[in-house]
Amino acid sequence: MKAPAKQIIIILVSLLLTSCTAEETAPKAAVVPKPSVTPPTVPTVPISNSIKYLALGDSYTIGQSVCETCRYPEQLKTNLKTIYPKSDFSLKVIAVTGWTTTNLISAVKTQNPDSDYDLVTLLIGVNNQYQHLDFVVYEKEFPELLNKAIMLAKGNNKNVIVLSIPDYAYTSYAKNFAETEKAKISTEIDQYNNFAESFCSTKNVKFISITDITRQGLTNTNLVASDGLHPSETAYKLFVERMVPNVKTALQD
Repeated sequence: MKAPAKQIIIILVSLLLTSCTAEETAPKAAVVPKPSVTPPTVPTVPISNSIKYLALGDSYTIGQSVCETCRYPEQLKTNLKTIYPKSDFSLKVIAVTGWTTTNLISAVKTQNPDSDYDLVTLLIGVNNQYQHLDFVVYEKEFPELLNKAIMLAKGNNKNVIVLSIPDYAYTSYAKNFAETEKAKISTEIDQYNNFAESFCSTKNVKFISITDITRQGLTNTNLVASDGLHPSETAYKLFVERMVPNVKTALQD
């Protein structure tokens, strides 16, 4: 090997070693942790001694496949009793598995509840989507139901809370569906929820999204009831945790 060639090789090796040393000693970029989401804190102040709560909805409200005290309206009532031990809470549920917005409107008209509720919750629409009803039905009937809910809440929009529709595409019931079908379900549920949230905004009604909780159903099967389709007691507990600060604000306002 000629001398110039040796010198070139020596120089190249020297440069390579220097580069490796620099990489090994260079400080690593700091990992910035994601900011934690802190739920709003609402101070507890005394409320009325008697609180009437009306829950409107479908299978998600009646608590299909979970015990009666496991469904979210009952869990919410129990939670509120702990927060306000001096108050008496009564709960009326108007909900049946399979109900669409049309069914709920009809049931409310038939049962004709009093218009003196301190709190009204509304969760409706999944069966409109599941039964492939035209979306215009929801566009017409959800506003009607929300306006009725406000009327039943003593005409006070602050006493009404709307929950988003859970996503059943993330349950074992739908795990064997084609990916395109699951995507279609989620897209349509987003469409329903976006419309409901937008209309709630025009009425200054609190809209609470719990859909993301249900979208963990395949990775956390504890969030799905024994029927493989509906939310479990654990999922409803998470719903209530999101609801409580807003419910406290409504009752204490």
